[in-house]
Amino acid sequence: MIDVQGIPTRDRLHGYVRDQLAEVLARVRSGKVPVKVMFEDVNGPKGGPDIRCTITVRIPRRAEIVVGQVAETARLAFDGAFDGVRRQVERRRQERRTLARRPKKYYAARRLLEGGASGAAA
Repeated sequence: MIDVQGIPTRDRLHGYVRDQLAEVLARVRSGKVPVKVMFEDVNGPKGGPDIRCTITVRIPRRAEIVVGQVAETARLAFDGAFDGVRRQVERRRQERRTLARRPKKYYAARRLLEGGASGAAA
């Protein structure tokens, strides 16, 4: 579920945001992942880099991912924040894969003791 706030639904950026996030979150195995994307004008009519994009991703049983970026346009702000989200999702995915590959310490110790006992008896 991707909730985009702060830009019109008919805007091309809205579809781009949904497509990019859906592609990255398709790799997450946790079923539905709620995502909130907020665009806001920080400085109002003052000018300058004033569009803030904040992306919040809530992966079940994991810490929440919150990334924000300020830029001159909404597209640049989203691209900066999206890069951060993509890196964090990939990092957490790699951590999960690494932990799944390593045996837990007590399991490994038991296997070593069982192997040492049978090796000494033979």
